[in-house]
Amino acid sequence: MSYDRNLKYLNNKRIIYRTTPDTPKTHKWGWYFEDGIYTCYDLFKSNAKINTYRSLKWHLYVIWYLNPEIDQDQFEELAKVITHKPNGFVTFNIPDDHLTDIVRHVTLQDLDKPPKNRLRKIIFHPNSGLSIDDKLKIVGSLAGRSRKVTDNDLYDMMLFLNERKEKITIAKIAKLCNCTPRTIYRSMCEELKQEKEMLNKNI
Repeated sequence: MSYDRNLKYLNNKRIIYRTTPDTPKTHKWGWYFEDGIYTCYDLFKSNAKINTYRSLKWHLYVIWYLNPEIDQDQFEELAKVITHKPNGFVTFNIPDDHLTDIVRHVTLQDLDKPPKNRLRKIIFHPNSGLSIDDKLKIVGSLAGRSRKVTDNDLYDMMLFLNERKEKITIAKIAKLCNCTPRTIYRSMCEELKQEKEMLNKNI
């Protein structure tokens, strides 16, 4: 059985799980970084759910990092909410002893070092007022200007297509980038190919 993701607990507890750059916006709609930026996090943006222990650790680490005021007991409670399958965050059941080990591992991480993150070039302001189609046009336009379409450009497009509940295909991405499907095939790493399959399964 598939469950819809329930963000009510996180929102009610004012848990931070999305961030925007702490610099002035470069456009009315948000930020564009030509060389990319690693320190912006946007958890639970896509329809894809956490399906591995590695992914779970990373999500919990990001939340632990972004919410330094949370104490150990609060974080353990939060971890239980996220890993309770009916809440729609994970695809698998996690034994209590495994979860205890994961929480212990995460809380021992150095908070002076940001969690590893994907490079982001385009970040839309939460109140941009843009539709998903508008965002796709902007992403495609900026990616099309580049001499090379990067895997980060592709990842953004994949997320927006997924948010529109549309199947992700190489042809659609190529059309958005105004390039050939062959260019997309060359630019897409194995990790993104797997991500594409996972996103399409969760439509």
